[in-house]
Amino acid sequence: MKKIFTVLLLTFGLLLHAQEKESVFVPGEWLKFRLHYGWLNASLATLQVKSANINGEPAYHVVGKGQTTGLASVFFKVDDTYESYFGKKDGLPFRFIRKIDEGGYTKDVEINFDHKNDIAVLNDKKNNKKINFTLQDSVQDLLSAFYYLRNNYGFKDLVLGESIKLNMLYDDDGIFPFKLKYLGKEVLRTKFGKVECLKFRPYVQSGRVFKEQESLSLWVSNDENKIPIRIKADLAVGSIKADLDGYNGLKHQFKIIMD
Repeated sequence: MKKIFTVLLLTFGLLLHAQEKESVFVPGEWLKFRLHYGWLNASLATLQVKSANINGEPAYHVVGKGQTTGLASVFFKVDDTYESYFGKKDGLPFRFIRKIDEGGYTKDVEINFDHKNDIAVLNDKKNNKKINFTLQDSVQDLLSAFYYLRNNYGFKDLVLGESIKLNMLYDDDGIFPFKLKYLGKEVLRTKFGKVECLKFRPYVQSGRVFKEQESLSLWVSNDENKIPIRIKADLAVGSIKADLDGYNGLKHQFKIIMD
């Protein structure tokens, strides 16, 4: 169950693609996901959008939290917080914060992005060290990627069987690419009713957490909101499933297929 919330965010950060003049999300948007590890209701994860101002520029402030619940917390306790500040105009990240405690495994990291000088400084507070990275075009952090792609990618750009890519920086491993294959449309039954989704297959690193490179499946609502509906993952030990469990403050109507 280690890194469950990280897995969730990584895959959510690899969503869609198209040019949008207006943001598809607004401050006040709140999403809740329930994660299942085998037969256990393993944890809850939330994403909340707020407004902020960074260096005189209007920004979004997104807070992501993940915690184990119920019986799962007895076997393995997770208490994760992720935060991202990114520009309202261009979606580029200003600051990324990662504070996690996963069964005693802890991290306390802050990354500050300087896009004018094409550098990012990672401050590992736990180990008292700083690392400089040279930025590439459109580098995102773990959270800002999700919202950047919701605004800049859409269905008309997706080709069945083809993949989209994105560069990310969120840890001392450096900047790394993710590839996401589009698999078509699928209707899922959810607690809210039937929802038409776009299905994706993220390619991930096998071995440490996942069984294989194609161990993940992701479903995103096929509407203007472009929110995650479900994710399934085969881990090195066991499997997890995360479902959208609650939402509030969506800018657009959440489309439910009526029977």
